[in-house]
Amino acid sequence: MRLSRLALCAMLASSLSAHAAEQIKYNIFVDNGVKAGEQVVDIADNGEIKVRYIFKDNGRGPELNETLKLNADGTLATYEGKGSTTFGSAINETFSRQGDTVQWSTGSKIESAKVQGPALYMPVDGSPELSSVAIGAIAKNGGTSIPLLPSGTLTQQEVTTLLVDKDGEKQQVRLLVQTGIGLEPSFVWATQGKNPRLFAAIAPGYATLIEDGWQKNAQAMQALQQKAETDLLAKLAAQPKQLKGLTVVRNTRVFDSVTLKLSAPSDIYLLRGKITAIVPTGSLNAPVEHDIDAAGRIALPGLFDMHGHIGRWEGPLHLAAGVTSLRDMGNDNATMQQMIDESAANQLLIPTVFPTGFLEGESAYSARNGFVVKDLKGAKQAIDWYAAHGYHQLKIYNSFPKEVLKDTVAYAHSRGMRVSGHVPAFLKADDVIAAGFDEIQHINQMLLNFLVTPETDTRTLERFYLPAKKVAELDLQSKPVQDYIKSLKKHGLSVDPTLATFDFLKKVDGTVGDPWTAIVSHLPPDIQRGMARAELDIPDAQTAAVYKKSYEKMVQFVGMMYKAGIPVVAGTDELAGFTLQGELELLVKAGLTPAQALQVATLNGAKYSNAAQTKGQLTVGRDADILLVDGDPTKNIADIRNLALVITQNKAIVPAELYKAMGIQPFVTQVPVIRDVAAPAGQAGGSIKHGHRHLH
Repeated sequence: MRLSRLALCAMLASSLSAHAAEQIKYNIFVDNGVKAGEQVVDIADNGEIKVRYIFKDNGRGPELNETLKLNADGTLATYEGKGSTTFGSAINETFSRQGDTVQWSTGSKIESAKVQGPALYMPVDGSPELSSVAIGAIAKNGGTSIPLLPSGTLTQQEVTTLLVDKDGEKQQVRLLVQTGIGLEPSFVWATQGKNPRLFAAIAPGYATLIEDGWQKNAQAMQALQQKAETDLLAKLAAQPKQLKGLTVVRNTRVFDSVTLKLSAPSDIYLLRGKITAIVPTGSLNAPVEHDIDAAGRIALPGLFDMHGHIGRWEGPLHLAAGVTSLRDMGNDNATMQQMIDESAANQLLIPTVFPTGFLEGESAYSARNGFVVKDLKGAKQAIDWYAAHGYHQLKIYNSFPKEVLKDTVAYAHSRGMRVSGHVPAFLKADDVIAAGFDEIQHINQMLLNFLVTPETDTRTLERFYLPAKKVAELDLQSKPVQDYIKSLKKHGLSVDPTLATFDFLKKVDGTVGDPWTAIVSHLPPDIQRGMARAELDIPDAQTAAVYKKSYEKMVQFVGMMYKAGIPVVAGTDELAGFTLQGELELLVKAGLTPAQALQVATLNGAKYSNAAQTKGQLTVGRDADILLVDGDPTKNIADIRNLALVITQNKAIVPAELYKAMGIQPFVTQVPVIRDVAAPAGQAGGSIKHGHRHLH
């Protein structure tokens, strides 16, 4: 599992403005209170700031040393950062400003620009200290915003305050919401006064960074922050048009996810979120409240992302890409229940979520999602909790105790749950197949079966580097590999390869991963810069060639499994929404037809989410999860990005409007018109754009 929320921790923070010798320390705690990192900021008499930052969770994380100086306006004058990223690639980033000339480098590529007045550079791989730089710079330049380099604007607004206490020492801290960096707002806690700095940053349900000694205040801070987030999220959830009463989608060709064929021009009628009729266009003259002209567009069933770890702000990205259903593969349990409740109450804009129970063993490498157990008794108690809360699948993770694996799987099956996961450390995929797994996550976990020894600890980064180095040499036609495929088929396993996310195994500095090349130019500049960074340590061209060959064989292996009749599901574990589109392109590269790839993301998604009776097909009685697409993705899978309208949860959603609100250039400009047929005279027509409010 790749924890994309580590990006939140890169917006945590520290101090800087005083010019007397000073040291400020911050601790990072994951959600169960275990310390997972720290940041130490040393401020010299001459104003030079040195930062030591480390964060480790789930056996990985960044390490960074920085040296920086500030201009009088609080922005960076010089910056140097050296260290390693979460997956081990080298960080070597620099910045300088001389007069009106700025120059920066995130690796070998050096860029420069001319600038006038205050402007803030934010390093791609910067430590939490850079959040304090931003807070201080905004304070010195009006208190609400500051231009960003190379483009954009960082804005900031105070939400609330809280009096915090440390052994009788009290101070007032402020909750700020910042927008302009990343694709969602950033919530940070700052000190007050003339020279404010960041006091704490909280990723609810995951991690907290807070100034040393003040951690007892974190619970109260998180409660206030979650309320503030809830208020903003509720406003966002109210934006899509509610389809009250009977609605018709006219003149569309419907994709049949069973036969893989397109219908003749048809009209789809829906009421209260369900499809009530599909008839030849114009053949049913029923009075409707809403009339949508598809103008010949293809209608697809809503897509399933079968490997997400959804956060409260990710819903718009998923929905804008046509992901109307998401199988969450491990989350903080309380946060997951909160999100499901908020969605049901129309307070949160997210896909329909199918949660998977996360079960981990206790170790120094443990991921702290879900339940962490030591024995069979604890595993059964966790499974009972998940079953009682309606979870239909269990995910077992890297540190799970192998001694109780088979009995745990059997107990989950007795409670009606499917079992999937990583291959626990010091085991092979053959072992989890024998233990009764129903599904295996990630292509690396599957191919490690041929690479590990009894001493290989796959809780470390070795689970990424070993496949990158060795799969290139693996003979996919050899008897062991062919026998393995037969074993998967015989035992009825499905596979969740997440090919798109593993593109990072071959990505070198200065390049964007293949799954995102078609969309990167649509993204905000800071996201574009981050996507052009290597993640693994790839020191030379020879290594890059080996890693590339290994990845190509991983893609080939998925095609071999599919052709052998092993069910494949489309999961991502990466950037919300966009990654599923890239995953479907990779399935086509593996040998599936575009229509078969769409079937994987619709019919298979529903089947392996326990939703086959309600989703995955556009038929009468099923949920009205409908995508209207320009072009023909059944022939050209890249057309899946040309999404004009999404209907789900009895709402009509315009992807272009959601993208604009997040600073993303839309992929479709012609938006279907919804006519409110039953509206009073003079109010009947108009685009769904009417009444749209910006996210922020």
